[in-house]
Amino acid sequence: MNILALGLLLVSLLTAASSTASPTQWRALNATVGGRLRSSTPFALPCFALYNNQSVPMDLQACSAIQENYTSPNFRLEHFGANMNVEYETCMSTHSGCLLDTTDPRSPLATEGVSCDQGEIPPYYIDIENVSDIQAAFAFSQRTKVPLSIKNTGHDYMGRSRRRDSLGLWTHHLQTMSYHTNFVPALCAGSHRAITVGAGVTFEQVYEFADDNDAMFVGGYAQTIGVSGGWMMGGGHSVLSPSLGLGVDRILEIKIVTPDGRLRTANACQNTDLFWALRGGGGGTFGVVIESTHLVEQRIPIQVINMTFTPTATNLREYFEILVSNSVNWGELGWGGHVNKQPAGIIYVNPRLSLQNATASMAQLAAFALANNGTAVIETLPSWLVFFQRFIVQVQAPVGNSMVIGSRLIPKAHFQTPAGRAALVAHLLAQAAARGMPYIPVGTPIAFKYTPGTTSVTPAWRDAVWHLSSGAVWPYNSSVADIRAVLESVHDYVGDLRALAPDSGAYMNEGDVYESDHEFTYWGPNYPRLLAVKNKYDPLGLLDCWKCVGWKGPAQFPCYPSL
Repeated sequence: MNILALGLLLVSLLTAASSTASPTQWRALNATVGGRLRSSTPFALPCFALYNNQSVPMDLQACSAIQENYTSPNFRLEHFGANMNVEYETCMSTHSGCLLDTTDPRSPLATEGVSCDQGEIPPYYIDIENVSDIQAAFAFSQRTKVPLSIKNTGHDYMGRSRRRDSLGLWTHHLQTMSYHTNFVPALCAGSHRAITVGAGVTFEQVYEFADDNDAMFVGGYAQTIGVSGGWMMGGGHSVLSPSLGLGVDRILEIKIVTPDGRLRTANACQNTDLFWALRGGGGGTFGVVIESTHLVEQRIPIQVINMTFTPTATNLREYFEILVSNSVNWGELGWGGHVNKQPAGIIYVNPRLSLQNATASMAQLAAFALANNGTAVIETLPSWLVFFQRFIVQVQAPVGNSMVIGSRLIPKAHFQTPAGRAALVAHLLAQAAARGMPYIPVGTPIAFKYTPGTTSVTPAWRDAVWHLSSGAVWPYNSSVADIRAVLESVHDYVGDLRALAPDSGAYMNEGDVYESDHEFTYWGPNYPRLLAVKNKYDPLGLLDCWKCVGWKGPAQFPCYPSL
């Protein structure tokens, strides 16, 4: 280790003042994991001359690369200290962190005379390479009481992959992929066409791998989301979900190290309680996933509609009425996608219909677009990968900013009565006026044949048509009061959604950070059983994260501002 690295390591130790581990114990852990215990510093540190209010040398070459790639998801993916959304790189409650100006990462106003602070970045992390690394981390946490946090790719709207003063476990480099024509889950009968991925594999990687094997993988809507992380364990919606189910519906087997240090294989034939819990109970809760195996489909052509128009005071109500009146039928026909904010319109896909039937089903919407100076292109693409490359890469959510979202699942019943439709249209009009055009992920498993009780997500997923959401961002230099005001605005928005659909629930990965009834909202009647599974496999409570199963409360997470 060079002098600069040693100095940063010593400074990082100062941030772990609450740690009960001694330097001797940290050194012993490093030896146990083959030298893969790393000192963790904030992503943008090379651009600062102060670190935790102590002078440090700037690294201008590294800083230039960071400035150039500050909003690049693939660049952030390779850095443990980076999140896709940066608020959880900071300690929001004290306004301490290490951020550049997202709108101009080269602006000196963000760095000159400013201290880069550790924020919520763990001072140490293990670059996980094998099962024994995870076992060592659990044993260390049990001995020293140092809390743990688990990070995969950094796509995390809730901050569950970060925890101040924790030991981070980084699974990004678990990069194996295997294709199976006849996968048989351990101790089970019957085979499946499947792909097994290591915990660090991203959707872009698996989509390309599946396509190379004449297969189609049902997954998320961004290049760098981890296949085996919180997306999978939290439910996992996809624009293909209306026909092909949620991510949790397609999991065949998971290999996981539980907090007692055991490597377990969970599937429908062994460790069945854990398998059920992992299919919806959330990441960072029941253990550290090593790999997961997923059912895949035959590579097939898919139908796509890309429709845009210019919203006006005279056409917005008609647009929302068309969406609300048709969405149940569209979902049952297999259409899924996104209602977009900018440009206004939709991008939907369908793996079931012919081009002729797809065109007929979208005729009313296409006619509306053409009558309002818009466009509506309905076409057949040869594969999911082609759709991903043409559409998703260009429209995936931006990174490098501070952003929170809130959402609610909107049940089918609300679309099936005049009063329900009127209430939905009124809500959309009010949202458009107050918060801008709504963004609506349409990825609920409305036409998927689900076997009740096989997953632990809230049952509200099964009869929902929309996942209605809204988000908000704030500048890098916002005050604590400004940040709190943004968080409160999203919380209030979700309160309006709850009033609209009081008996429904929400997607735990994209819910309100301050969800007031998270146990019911995210899991419904499944929560008591999930808590029992949590206590069985983690009786010492070594894993805890914000509003997860078995959450110990806000006192353990001081960087979340109080509302």
